[in-house]
Amino acid sequence: MTTHLLKCDVVIFGGGVAGLWLLALLRQQGYQSLLLETEALGAGQTRFAQGIIHGGTKYALLGKVTASSEAIAAMPGIWRECIQGNGVIDLTKVNVLSDNQCMWSHNALSSKMAGFFASKLMRSRTTEIKQQQRPKIFQHAAFKGKVYKLDEPVLDTASIVHALAEPHRDAIMHIKGLPHFEKDNVTHLKVEDNAGKSWHIETQRCVLMAGQGNADLVAAIGSDKLPAMQLRALKMVMLRGNLPEKIYAHCLEASVNPRLTITSHEDNKGEIVWYMGGQLAEEGIQRSDDEQIKIAQQELASLMPWVDLGKAQWACLDINRAEPEMGEGKRPDSSFFNASGAVITAWPTKLALAPKLAADIVMQMKETNLMASGHNLSEPNIADLATLPEFPVPDYALLPWQEESRWST
Repeated sequence: MTTHLLKCDVVIFGGGVAGLWLLALLRQQGYQSLLLETEALGAGQTRFAQGIIHGGTKYALLGKVTASSEAIAAMPGIWRECIQGNGVIDLTKVNVLSDNQCMWSHNALSSKMAGFFASKLMRSRTTEIKQQQRPKIFQHAAFKGKVYKLDEPVLDTASIVHALAEPHRDAIMHIKGLPHFEKDNVTHLKVEDNAGKSWHIETQRCVLMAGQGNADLVAAIGSDKLPAMQLRALKMVMLRGNLPEKIYAHCLEASVNPRLTITSHEDNKGEIVWYMGGQLAEEGIQRSDDEQIKIAQQELASLMPWVDLGKAQWACLDINRAEPEMGEGKRPDSSFFNASGAVITAWPTKLALAPKLAADIVMQMKETNLMASGHNLSEPNIADLATLPEFPVPDYALLPWQEESRWST
């Protein structure tokens, strides 16, 4: 079998939003970069995301600014600039599901206090919405709480993946299984593409951005100097069937996490789907699907008793969030990357932080120019992928609510 040689500056593993954003940023600056993906683009954590571009408000519900809120505060503005065509990456083709979200407080004292703290602390991003301007679901006479407008957008994650990947399809390869790294030389690796061609790749840097797949990549490299990974589980809930309207809202509690977060999407027939996370999903990992659905039904009956869900279909999604190992169950405050020799291991930790992670990695590359081969990474390796034999490009992953097999009968 013929083995084709490919030389480049950077190889990125993982075709989610974070990996695709880094690919676009590197190529925009002239670096010859290649992204490798074993599944469909966006098939990992990306497609399970609610699409919320957090700006830190939900981390301020206890009335104090945390490291999480500071790290993420600039993200909505960065994403909006890109969507408007004025940012570092062109996201003008991304589908904006909602320009903003709501936070609502129910009539429990703790929830009212959480709303008060959030509105005072994040005054520039939250304003109380009068009854006639609220989503219709919160205009019902039985609703006794308050509603705040939260200036953070919600995006269709599939359209983000498309917008990032389409201009760079010539640099995205669909491969079979794990790469084989040369012993003691991680910059030389062999892969087989999905069409059966064999490739020998020589690069200056390898960036592991495969989410949960980073653990297998670290094992394939065989270095004990690379960071370990932790997984934090969620059990999300979906429902569809005669839902009154699309909503994008958090139910407030005096807690780091909202009691309930609901975003709205469409299934493969265009029917409204409510996708539910928040504390419900955090605590649901200890429950069976049937138990979790029962709790979700009780939550909506308690918070929105005027909404008729008698015709709703329900489903659960079990998700693992991949993060750097923090110890003692701690969560990372921001995106994370670790540079060890020619390998960068990275996790965005949140969809919204993908631009920050990519910018941080590019900055690190420029600050540490000399690679093992002596190539200065601040001077791009000019090669033309178009002159190489063709290689297969991954398909795009479906969003989970568009997969009919996930729904109960």
